Amino acid sequence: MANEVTIPLLPCASIDEVAEFYVMLGFTVTHRQYRPNAYLSVRREDINLHFFGIPGYDPEQSHSSCLIQVEDTRELYDAFAYGMRAVYGLVQVSGIPRMTRPRHDGFLVVDPGGNWIRVVPAVRERDPSPTRLSRALHSAVTLAGSHGAERQALKILEGALVREVHASEEERESALEFRDELLERLNLHR
Repeated sequence: MANEVTIPLLPCASIDEVAEFYVMLGFTVTHRQYRPNAYLSVRREDINLHFFGIPGYDPEQSHSSCLIQVEDTRELYDAFAYGMRAVYGLVQVSGIPRMTRPRHDGFLVVDPGGNWIRVVPAVRERDPSPTRLSRALHSAVTLAGSHGAERQALKILEGALVREVHASEEERESALEFRDELLERLNLHR
């Protein structure tokens, strides 16, 4: 078989709130239904997301997630950030909704429904021998992004920044950028 298409169906409390959020990011509402069940679909180029409403749904308790693979994660991040700044005045990096800053492995958007939309490169080259710093950065991103453990992530990252001497400038820069993001999330400005 060829040309199959899979579209995630994600839960939310309010399809109207989710629609406003995705329109802000540059999506177009392609379908909205209130009865008999709340349903919404949005599209941006080849990215299709569909949502169903659940009365009383708590975004803080969401475990829903999907992956979007794109050629240029930075280009999509910049477009999303532009929309967020236009509406909120800044890119929200904590709370719901939020969006993490881009890294070499992509970025994360958490929408008003609590859905974790992970934007990643379509083709990923594996580093044959990752440094201690790149492993620590990966762990920190996972802890902070998937588990909300920003303080633990910061501790791991700062320890690796001190100990790692073989990291490239690019790895060090990525780690420092994420450390700054963690400090901002935790309101610990240095």
